[in-house]
Amino acid sequence: MVAYGAEQRVRVAAVRARWLRQTFVHWPFRPQAVQALLPPELAVDVYEGAAWVGLTPFVMAAVRPVGLPAKVPALPSFAETNLRTYVRRADGRDGIWFLSIDVASPVMLAARAVGAPYHLGSLRVTGDGDTVSYAGKRVGGRVSYRLRVRPGDPLRPTERDVWLTSRWRAYTRRLGRIWETPVEHEPWPLADAAVDGLEQTLTRAAGLPAPLGEPVVHFSPGVTHVRLGASRPASA
Repeated sequence: MVAYGAEQRVRVAAVRARWLRQTFVHWPFRPQAVQALLPPELAVDVYEGAAWVGLTPFVMAAVRPVGLPAKVPALPSFAETNLRTYVRRADGRDGIWFLSIDVASPVMLAARAVGAPYHLGSLRVTGDGDTVSYAGKRVGGRVSYRLRVRPGDPLRPTERDVWLTSRWRAYTRRLGRIWETPVEHEPWPLADAAVDGLEQTLTRAAGLPAPLGEPVVHFSPGVTHVRLGASRPASA
């Protein structure tokens, strides 16, 4: 069982931010299909016998990289969309593995230095009454998505809700090594959500087959005290 609250304190943050208006769309897949996309050092994590891949669009706000003087304003808000799955190392430590990260800010491309699969694109997040819409197109135009969701009532998270949404480290691979980035923030305030429309080519571009079933969908207004630690090579 993963922790609902952060597993560790990030005492020295490399980046501070807010993650706002986030939707989680999770599909179940055969574990073998997802494992084929992972480095050998990581094993796909499963819940109820399935591997899960999440499409998670959101707004990055109040982003302050380490070393930015207090008098300098934070970076302007921008949209980001992750395609992610969940993994474990041999020592049992779980985390996120990103299959792709689409982002509207060129500044974030610096994270490619530790293997984060960032792609620059045109992204937007908009609200219209009781719906939230997300859209993006990767530079080159061959990978895109459109998603419209209708958030429902706040929920008291079940074990599966926590498993799908709460992870406290991200793994990447660079120069033959696994890198680990610790994450700390308050627990996600979650609500049910219904999909009003979804078109996407992200999963196919990542090399995934068709999912095993319909998606599980959550919405969160966001978390406002995000602290990302410095990426470092994971211990053997």
